[in-house]
Amino acid sequence: MAYRIDPICDNCYPGTAVLVNKFDIRNEEKLNEVESVITSARAAEWLNAPQIDTFDFSHYCAVHHFLFSDLYHWAGMVRTVNISKKRTVFTPADQIETQANAIFNGLKFRNFYKDLPFDHFVEEITDFYCMTNTLHPFREGNGRTQRVFLSQLVSNAGYSINFSHIDTDLLMLATIQSAQGVQDLLLEVLRAAIQEK
Repeated sequence: MAYRIDPICDNCYPGTAVLVNKFDIRNEEKLNEVESVITSARAAEWLNAPQIDTFDFSHYCAVHHFLFSDLYHWAGMVRTVNISKKRTVFTPADQIETQANAIFNGLKFRNFYKDLPFDHFVEEITDFYCMTNTLHPFREGNGRTQRVFLSQLVSNAGYSINFSHIDTDLLMLATIQSAQGVQDLLLEVLRAAIQEK
C-alpha cells in the first residue's frame, strides 16, 4: 500500500497500516494477495459485462465498489483523509468532489473522446489518466479502478487497451513523472498500448 497517512485515523487495525477488512486479515502481505485475486476476477467480470456506461464520477465510484466491495465496507466511497505516495500529494479530501465534477464534466463535454484521430485520442486519454491519478479519490485501489474505467472508456471510443501488456514498473515511473508535470513517458506508454478496434 505504502501511502503516507495516519493509520489510526483511517480505518486500520490498531498499531498497523493494514486496512480493516471483511476477512479480518491483519497481515499486509496476505491482504495484498487476497486483494489481487479478488479484484483481478472482478475486473475481468466488469470488462466482460460493464454494469454502467455513463462515464461520470458515479460510474467511476461504481467500478471501485464492484472491485472492492468483497473486501471493504467503504468500497466506492470517497476517502476522507489526505494521502500521498512516492512524493506525490493527491487531491485533498475536501476538494475531491469539486475536482471530480470538473474532470468528468470535461469528459462529457469532449463527448467521451469519441471520433478522435488516434494521436489526438491518445493525448486526451493521457490527460485524463493524469487528472484521475491526481484525484486519487479512494483510500485504496485507485490504480485498479482507473485501469478498469479507462479500459471501458477507451473501448467506448472505438479503441482498445490492454494494461496487462504494459510493464508495471514503467507505468509507475511514467505516472510519477506525469504527477510532476512531465507526461512524455506516459504518453509513449499509452500510445504503445492503445490500438484501433
